[in-house]
Amino acid sequence: MPIAGFVLFGVLILIALYAVLIYNRLVQLKHDTVKAWSNIDVLLAQRHDELPKLVETCKQYMKHEKETLARVIEARSGVSAAREHHDVRALGAAEGELRQGLMSLFAVAENYPELKADQSFRILERRITELENSIADRREFYNDHVNANNVRLDQFPDLIIARLFGFKPFDLLEFSDTDISNPDLRALFG
Repeated sequence: MPIAGFVLFGVLILIALYAVLIYNRLVQLKHDTVKAWSNIDVLLAQRHDELPKLVETCKQYMKHEKETLARVIEARSGVSAAREHHDVRALGAAEGELRQGLMSLFAVAENYPELKADQSFRILERRITELENSIADRREFYNDHVNANNVRLDQFPDLIIARLFGFKPFDLLEFSDTDISNPDLRALFG
């Protein structure tokens, strides 16, 4: 076999190895993104389980605040439905509604000293706040993985391998501008 044949064979082997490396990196990114989503899902499930306890505790004190409690319950249902359908876009919208509902609930709770003094309420409020913070941290982590995955799917030569093997981009978990802006506390307490 002439030298040109060996060189051609070597180049083909290098191209094949490079393609395998790209494929393996794309698989790793896909699984990292799925894992990051699973971490968010666990936190959402934990919060989902805590919210009925919070609402029930509040109901005992907040007889006249049914609208606020109903808003939290409805938003919780929206988050649950989006989670079950793995609809990241709908989850972002539902999360925003739930955050607004919880913010209103905690603001209204300020008008009920007995509720604020209730140890169950304080524990649940702290637990839900911790979960909210963890969800925000995990959302950032998830979006970092989504971005890394989606960038690789658009880069050459990765896009050739990605299209050949059917890799798909993921959706970012985004919240609307009103959900991430500073709340108007006067409106909440007014």
